[in-house]
Amino acid sequence: MEAFLIKAIQLIVALAVLVVIHEFGHYIMARAFGIKVEKFYLFFNPWFSLVKWKPKKGEKKYDKNGNERATWRDTEYGIGWLPLGGYVKIAGMIDESMDKEQLAKPAESWEFRSKPAYQRLLVMIGGVTFNFILAIVIYAGIAWYWGEKYIPFENAYEGMAFVPEAQAVGFRDGDIPLSADGEKLDVSADAFMTMAMAKNVRVLRNHKDTVDIALPSNFALTLSKAKGFMTYRVPVVVAEVQGGSPAKAAGMAVGDRIVGLDTLETRSFDELGKALEKYAGKPTTVSVERDGKLIKLPVTPTDGAKLGFKLKQITDVYPTVSVKYSLLASIPQGWKMGTDKLTSYVKSMKYVFTKDGAQSIGGFGTLGSLFPEKWNWMSFWEIMAFLSVVLAFMNILPIPALDGGHVLFLIYEMITRKQAPEKVIEYAQIAGMAFLLLLLVYANGMDVVRGMLN
Repeated sequence: MEAFLIKAIQLIVALAVLVVIHEFGHYIMARAFGIKVEKFYLFFNPWFSLVKWKPKKGEKKYDKNGNERATWRDTEYGIGWLPLGGYVKIAGMIDESMDKEQLAKPAESWEFRSKPAYQRLLVMIGGVTFNFILAIVIYAGIAWYWGEKYIPFENAYEGMAFVPEAQAVGFRDGDIPLSADGEKLDVSADAFMTMAMAKNVRVLRNHKDTVDIALPSNFALTLSKAKGFMTYRVPVVVAEVQGGSPAKAAGMAVGDRIVGLDTLETRSFDELGKALEKYAGKPTTVSVERDGKLIKLPVTPTDGAKLGFKLKQITDVYPTVSVKYSLLASIPQGWKMGTDKLTSYVKSMKYVFTKDGAQSIGGFGTLGSLFPEKWNWMSFWEIMAFLSVVLAFMNILPIPALDGGHVLFLIYEMITRKQAPEKVIEYAQIAGMAFLLLLLVYANGMDVVRGMLN
């Protein structure tokens, strides 16, 4: 029960911060352009609010044209009781409040609809921009305070997996890079480029043989077209066995290392994935190393070539090294970490549209499971930064009711020089809200189903 409460508190605190920062992005951009913000709420408040504060009216402000200018005193600030996000109610905008009465009146100078399209666009992307900036700031803070953990090549005992273009010049999966043109290689930002531009790279092969690989002069150009070079081979160590899964039925346990499937050797996760595709839906055996012994277990992978377990993080398998950054150096490092995380997340989205991907979607339970059972500040900030990146990306998707949906209509307006009909925006908003509600129910429903199976 204590572990559940710690996870829940971390999740609530993280989401509250992310929501406030996101909505503040909209709020501050609206204020910058003199747009009235009627409400600023953490969480939703249908029927009543937990906390509500409306500042006293002050002296009215006017712009250079004599029009009344919105101020912070126009806004009602509060905390709702329904923890599903938050919102700012911007005057003169079709949003989740569906305030048709206000839109039926003539537009005022301080309303959203009265402003130029580019200003409205900046207001709409303010939330995702602030979320991404927050992620970069957190990552920079982590780099400065805790430094960065990385895995030296020599500590990755299963070596690297290479793209076909690299294998064509002599690299083999499992090779461990040692040096480039006689200089020892470390895992720095330019290590991969150093190797790609070298004339000769020395690797350790099969844990015993030293092999020199001569690279062609245009190898770096070849790799730029290949969009990659090499990645760590991840040993398949079980971190968690999912309830009702083939792995559970086979008797697999936390800490097991999968090293084979039938007669195929699977020393790394990519090898296991290829092997599972051959045995999808077919009875076979899985070989695991447990307490120094090799055990064979009968198993039948799913039709989607899955066993049903969570993989232990690579940094928990290979010995890692930490690097400290100065305050100044932490800023570009924070930017790199944020953009790398965004790129990785965007690439992973393609799996959502597969059968197994749809079944892996989760709600608040899944988000809560990301946090450790014991409070750890580094883990908390890392997860918050990651969720901030996710929130930024998800909100910019071109789905009505999300920021990206409003951006889509604004881009249409900027291209065609005319606004989309209010009825179209209104119906799109309703459809988007319905879709998001169904997605919320489905995601949390999958959490319940998985919980019942465990």
